[in-house]
Amino acid sequence: MIKRMMGAAKLDAAVYEEVEADSSATRQAMAVVVLVALATGIGMFRTGGLVGLVVGIPVSIGLWVLWAWITYLIGTTILKTSETEANWGQLARTLGFAQSPGVLKVFGFIPSIGLLFFSIASIWQLVAMVIAIRQALEFTSTWRAVGVAIVGFIPYALITSLIFSLI
Repeated sequence: MIKRMMGAAKLDAAVYEEVEADSSATRQAMAVVVLVALATGIGMFRTGGLVGLVVGIPVSIGLWVLWAWITYLIGTTILKTSETEANWGQLARTLGFAQSPGVLKVFGFIPSIGLLFFSIASIWQLVAMVIAIRQALEFTSTWRAVGVAIVGFIPYALITSLIFSLI
Protein backbone atom coordinates (compact mmCIF):
# COMPACT_ATOMS: atom_id res chain seq x y z
CA MET A 1 0.00 0.00 0.00
CA ILE A 2 2.80 2.44 0.89
CA LYS A 3 4.53 1.73 -2.43
CA ARG A 4 1.28 2.44 -4.26
CA MET A 5 0.75 5.63 -2.26
CA MET A 6 4.21 6.82 -3.21
CA GLY A 7 3.61 6.01 -6.87
CA ALA A 8 0.24 7.76 -6.79
CA ALA A 9 1.85 10.81 -5.19
CA LYS A 10 4.48 10.75 -7.97
CA LEU A 11 1.55 10.89 -10.43
CA ASP A 12 2.69 7.61 -11.95
CA ALA A 13 -0.07 6.58 -14.40
CA ALA A 14 1.04 2.94 -14.19
CA VAL A 15 0.23 2.87 -10.47
CA TYR A 16 -3.25 4.24 -11.15
CA GLU A 17 -3.73 1.56 -13.83
CA GLU A 18 -2.56 -1.10 -11.37
CA VAL A 19 -4.94 0.09 -8.65
CA GLU A 20 -7.78 0.41 -11.14
CA ALA A 21 -7.36 -3.22 -12.23
CA ASP A 22 -6.95 -4.64 -8.70
CA SER A 23 -10.44 -5.01 -7.25
CA SER A 24 -8.92 -6.14 -3.95
CA ALA A 25 -7.33 -2.67 -3.57
CA THR A 26 -10.61 -0.99 -2.60
CA ARG A 27 -9.87 -1.55 1.10
CA GLN A 28 -6.39 -0.14 0.59
CA ALA A 29 -7.90 2.92 -1.08
CA MET A 30 -10.23 3.37 1.89
CA ALA A 31 -7.24 3.01 4.22
CA VAL A 32 -5.49 5.80 2.29
CA VAL A 33 -8.58 8.00 2.71
CA VAL A 34 -8.65 7.28 6.45
CA LEU A 35 -4.90 7.89 6.79
CA VAL A 36 -5.19 11.23 4.98
CA ALA A 37 -8.24 12.17 7.07
CA LEU A 38 -6.24 11.39 10.20
CA ALA A 39 -3.28 13.43 8.94
CA THR A 40 -5.62 16.30 8.09
CA GLY A 41 -7.26 16.09 11.51
CA ILE A 42 -3.89 16.19 13.26
CA GLY A 43 -2.79 19.08 11.07
CA MET A 44 -5.95 21.01 11.90
CA PHE A 45 -6.05 20.01 15.58
CA ARG A 46 -5.34 23.56 16.72
CA THR A 47 -8.43 24.88 14.97
CA GLY A 48 -10.66 21.79 14.76
CA GLY A 49 -9.84 20.10 18.03
CA LEU A 50 -10.69 16.52 18.86
CA VAL A 51 -14.22 16.83 17.48
CA GLY A 52 -12.85 17.77 14.06
CA LEU A 53 -10.57 14.76 14.13
CA VAL A 54 -13.28 12.30 15.21
CA VAL A 55 -15.95 13.64 12.84
CA GLY A 56 -13.48 14.15 10.00
CA ILE A 57 -12.71 10.48 9.41
CA PRO A 58 -16.24 9.19 8.69
CA VAL A 59 -17.07 12.37 6.77
CA SER A 60 -13.93 11.93 4.65
CA ILE A 61 -14.91 8.35 3.82
CA GLY A 62 -18.42 9.47 2.88
CA LEU A 63 -17.12 12.31 0.71
CA TRP A 64 -14.69 9.94 -1.04
CA VAL A 65 -17.59 7.61 -1.87
CA LEU A 66 -19.66 10.58 -3.06
CA TRP A 67 -16.84 11.97 -5.23
CA ALA A 68 -16.30 8.54 -6.80
CA TRP A 69 -20.02 8.29 -7.65
CA ILE A 70 -20.20 11.77 -9.10
CA THR A 71 -17.10 11.36 -11.26
CA TYR A 72 -18.30 7.91 -12.32
CA LEU A 73 -21.69 9.25 -13.41
CA ILE A 74 -20.30 12.25 -15.26
CA GLY A 75 -17.35 10.42 -16.77
CA THR A 76 -19.40 7.47 -18.04
CA THR A 77 -22.38 9.48 -19.30
CA ILE A 78 -21.96 13.19 -20.01
CA LEU A 79 -18.24 13.26 -20.89
CA LYS A 80 -17.59 9.67 -21.93
CA THR A 81 -15.64 8.71 -25.02
CA SER A 82 -15.92 5.61 -27.16
CA GLU A 83 -13.03 4.11 -25.11
CA THR A 84 -14.60 4.89 -21.74
CA GLU A 85 -15.29 1.77 -19.76
CA ALA A 86 -15.25 1.90 -16.01
CA ASN A 87 -17.15 0.98 -12.91
CA TRP A 88 -17.55 2.77 -9.61
CA GLY A 89 -14.94 0.61 -7.89
CA GLN A 90 -12.26 1.57 -10.38
CA LEU A 91 -12.88 5.25 -9.75
CA ALA A 92 -13.10 4.74 -5.99
CA ARG A 93 -9.75 2.97 -5.91
CA THR A 94 -7.90 5.45 -8.10
CA LEU A 95 -9.44 8.46 -6.35
CA GLY A 96 -8.65 6.96 -2.95
CA PHE A 97 -4.98 6.63 -3.85
CA ALA A 98 -5.03 10.12 -5.38
CA GLN A 99 -5.50 11.39 -1.83
CA SER A 100 -1.98 10.20 -0.95
CA PRO A 101 -0.27 13.63 -1.06
CA GLY A 102 -2.70 14.67 1.67
CA VAL A 103 -0.56 12.93 4.29
CA LEU A 104 1.54 16.10 4.22
CA LYS A 105 -1.38 17.92 5.83
CA VAL A 106 -0.22 16.40 9.12
CA PHE A 107 2.25 19.32 9.24
CA GLY A 108 -0.58 21.84 9.15
CA PHE A 109 -0.28 22.47 12.88
CA ILE A 110 3.16 24.07 12.48
CA PRO A 111 2.84 27.82 13.04
CA SER A 112 3.66 30.03 10.05
CA ILE A 113 4.22 27.22 7.53
CA GLY A 114 1.29 24.90 8.27
CA LEU A 115 -0.94 26.63 5.74
CA LEU A 116 1.75 26.20 3.10
CA PHE A 117 1.76 22.42 3.67
CA PHE A 118 -2.04 22.36 3.43
CA SER A 119 -2.01 24.39 0.21
CA ILE A 120 0.69 22.35 -1.50
CA ALA A 121 -0.91 19.05 -0.48
CA SER A 122 -4.35 20.19 -1.67
CA ILE A 123 -3.12 21.28 -5.09
CA TRP A 124 -1.10 18.08 -5.40
CA GLN A 125 -4.19 16.03 -4.51
CA LEU A 126 -6.21 17.86 -7.16
CA VAL A 127 -3.62 17.07 -9.84
CA ALA A 128 -3.52 13.44 -8.66
CA MET A 129 -7.33 13.25 -8.89
CA VAL A 130 -7.22 14.40 -12.51
CA ILE A 131 -4.68 11.66 -13.29
CA ALA A 132 -6.84 9.13 -11.42
CA ILE A 133 -9.93 10.14 -13.39
CA ARG A 134 -8.03 10.04 -16.69
CA GLN A 135 -6.70 6.56 -16.02
CA ALA A 136 -9.88 5.04 -14.55
CA LEU A 137 -12.07 6.33 -17.36
CA GLU A 138 -9.58 5.36 -20.08
CA PHE A 139 -9.36 8.92 -21.37
CA THR A 140 -6.59 9.80 -23.80
CA SER A 141 -7.05 13.48 -22.95
CA THR A 142 -6.07 14.95 -19.62
CA TRP A 143 -8.34 17.90 -20.46
CA ARG A 144 -11.37 15.60 -20.55
CA ALA A 145 -10.42 14.40 -17.06
CA VAL A 146 -10.14 18.04 -15.96
CA GLY A 147 -13.61 18.58 -17.41
CA VAL A 148 -15.04 15.67 -15.40
CA ALA A 149 -13.41 17.06 -12.26
CA ILE A 150 -14.78 20.57 -12.87
CA VAL A 151 -18.31 19.46 -13.80
CA GLY A 152 -18.31 16.98 -10.93
CA PHE A 153 -17.10 19.53 -8.44
CA ILE A 154 -20.31 21.56 -8.71
CA PRO A 155 -22.69 18.93 -7.28
CA TYR A 156 -19.95 17.71 -4.95
CA ALA A 157 -19.49 21.19 -3.49
CA LEU A 158 -23.23 21.67 -3.10
CA ILE A 159 -23.71 18.33 -1.33
CA THR A 160 -20.62 18.87 0.82
CA SER A 161 -21.86 22.32 1.86
CA LEU A 162 -25.20 20.81 2.80
CA ILE A 163 -23.55 18.06 4.83
CA PHE A 164 -21.32 20.49 6.71
CA SER A 165 -24.22 22.83 7.41
CA LEU A 166 -26.00 19.93 9.13
CA ILE A 167 -23.01 18.92 11.27
